[in-house]
Amino acid sequence: MTKDNFDKFVEELQKEIMEKELLDYNETIVKLFHNPQNWGKLPENEISVVQSYKGPCGDTMQYFLNIEDGVIKKASFITDGCGASVATASQTTMMITGKTLEYAEKLTAKDIDEKLNGLPEDHKHCAELSVRTLKKALNKYKKKVAKRK
Repeated sequence: MTKDNFDKFVEELQKEIMEKELLDYNETIVKLFHNPQNWGKLPENEISVVQSYKGPCGDTMQYFLNIEDGVIKKASFITDGCGASVATASQTTMMITGKTLEYAEKLTAKDIDEKLNGLPEDHKHCAELSVRTLKKALNKYKKKVAKRK
């Protein structure tokens, strides 16, 4: 197989995979899965709280939050989960960045699901994983702040 033939094969395969993903999910989810926003760990000196949580499905999600004066200045994540887990965590971080702790505490799995234009039924638990991880991070931060006082 020549390099040109191989490149064409790979291009066709990628197109096929993308078409299949669009059938299984939707464009919003597929875009965030392939190009997640806020992926990765914040620099150590910017982290106010780190929280990891392993959901009942076996996926693990971890949030890194930078909080100043009750506002989430930066939020990032990593996960070992599927594309829906990546998309929900990415969407969650976009929704909470620049928002107050109170706003983040009220965020629901339904809010994330709606912003993603609807997760498939068998992946709605990914939004739950994202919210549970976030709430655990916020509780951990509040305890940390309370200890300082």
